[in-house]
Amino acid sequence: MRLGELLALHWDDIQFGENEDDPSRFILVRRNYVRGSFVTPKSGKDRRVDLTKELRRVLLDLRDARTLEAFKAGEEDVSGLVFPSETGRPLDGVNLYHRDFLPCLRAARLRRVTFHAIRHTYASLLIQGGASLTYAKEQMGHSSIQVTVDIYGHLIPGANIAWADALDSTTSPQQSATQAQLANHVDDEEPPELVEMIGGPSRIRTCDQRIMSPLL
Repeated sequence: MRLGELLALHWDDIQFGENEDDPSRFILVRRNYVRGSFVTPKSGKDRRVDLTKELRRVLLDLRDARTLEAFKAGEEDVSGLVFPSETGRPLDGVNLYHRDFLPCLRAARLRRVTFHAIRHTYASLLIQGGASLTYAKEQMGHSSIQVTVDIYGHLIPGANIAWADALDSTTSPQQSATQAQLANHVDDEEPPELVEMIGGPSRIRTCDQRIMSPLL
């Protein structure tokens, strides 16, 4: 997800599924927060970003904690932004980067990168793990598969040689004729070498020309 999509994330955008083994667990990305306004995603349309089991657990824990806070405050349910500011508005992206994101990088002993680099890491790990470019395109929200190919196509492990090597295992050796097939063979059928000689402008039906012309 892009930073603006994360800032605009609402609880009703998250489908947790019945349990962690339910494949229907995802985030529905349908809004983006840019320059203080909610807009449509960059692609111009909604998309689904699948939830891993671990991410599902983390978000459920966060939702439970928020639900408890809401109950104590006399509110009936958790709604609104998943990551709101103290005022209930979306977080400021610059403050989020310096106040929260950079400390996380230092704690993980990672070099300083942009938030967008995490998005690229996600796609790279998907593809290197065997995900198709089509799946990566859908998860990333690219406008076309060509964008995905241009950026991440080189990451497909053994893309060319692997497809070529696979032909060896799928090609089956030629089988010999069975006894039943041999028994059904017509004895007076023309041998293959004579059949190949028929029809060409300089070919004759048989090598013995006396059969073709009684005058010879």
